[in-house]
Amino acid sequence: MGKSTNIMKLLVTGGLGFIGSNFILEILKNNPNYKITNVDAELHGSNKMNLPDMEDKLQYRFVKGNISDKVLMEKLISEHEIIVNFAAESFVDRSIAEAKPFLDSNVNGVFTILEIMKKLKKKLIHISTDEVFGSLKKESANEGYRFNPTSPYSATKASSELLINAYHSTYDCDCIITRCTNNYGPKQFPEKLIPKVILLANKNKKIPIYGNGKNIRDWIFVKDHCNAITKVLEKGKSGESYNISSKSEFDNITIVERILEIMGKSTDL
Repeated sequence: MGKSTNIMKLLVTGGLGFIGSNFILEILKNNPNYKITNVDAELHGSNKMNLPDMEDKLQYRFVKGNISDKVLMEKLISEHEIIVNFAAESFVDRSIAEAKPFLDSNVNGVFTILEIMKKLKKKLIHISTDEVFGSLKKESANEGYRFNPTSPYSATKASSELLINAYHSTYDCDCIITRCTNNYGPKQFPEKLIPKVILLANKNKKIPIYGNGKNIRDWIFVKDHCNAITKVLEKGKSGESYNISSKSEFDNITIVERILEIMGKSTDL
């Protein structure tokens, strides 16, 4: 696809967020034949500085808007071949404090896109999360593993996946789902674990550890995740879901200790 002279028009939702902005930068760097429209509501987690100096690029344009706005989304989807949906409320603790914004974005927003896709027959790559599987005791989850969400955030992401599968089966909508593990890398929101530890350690401030710090996570560098999404976009099969991980599993305390070691800080923090 990269060698073709055909222009591929992508509609990226939530492209001012951490993963979405990295995806836009990676795909424009590696694929001169892509043109991207980024629609973002500029809510919590969005940051215009994630994509500075982009407005003069012919391959890119920005539209401020919400994916639940059916009139706007109908116009944008009609102009593009593929939708890559990063737009989501994604902060677990915030979902516990107030769940409604998560329902609005993660369920109603996806429903709006799917209703438009029924008529326009476009392709959707939906970015989900491994948190739909809940906490796993020992084993790893494959693509067919049962859902067991444990927070309003993960429940809304699981709900959007079920909606997508239903629209694929009932209306033959061209949809693919990806699920990734914990991302880290440039542009990450500062309340997430790795940037939070770096910022606190840099000021020699105490680092809060959730529980005993033994919760195990798989960590994937954001650009590796973005490259995997691009591969799914180009070669993925409609109706399939793809789990994306790096098989880099560490407990939280190990991650914190490694960061402190790299920064030359005492583990007393």
